[in-house]
Amino acid sequence: MKHLVRFSKAGLTALCLLAMSGAAWGGDAPIAGLEPSMRPAGAPVITIYPKDAAWYGYALTGVSRPYPASLRFLEDQGPWHNPFVRPGMTGRYDIRNWHGPAQGGISQAAEKR
Repeated sequence: MKHLVRFSKAGLTALCLLAMSGAAWGGDAPIAGLEPSMRPAGAPVITIYPKDAAWYGYALTGVSRPYPASLRFLEDQGPWHNPFVRPGMTGRYDIRNWHGPAQGGISQAAEKR
């Protein structure tokens, strides 16, 4: 530790106050969540969420045909977060091969496990 920085209590207090005061200088963007029962006026709204063939192809990565009926929930999928349509863990837990081909060239599809 060649360069050791030391702060006094007053210096640390001033630094904390300066950091907290930066939040008050923010813009006039609406903050959703202050009144859970009401959406703030001017808050952004997603009005269009297109799900074309490319979206379905990506969402169904690693799932073989015929698609199970349990995946019909994708028809109602909106712009909210859904871990099913995002890559997950790597290695042996990557059963849908999101992160590349299966190790050793062996398919990890359910019917071949």
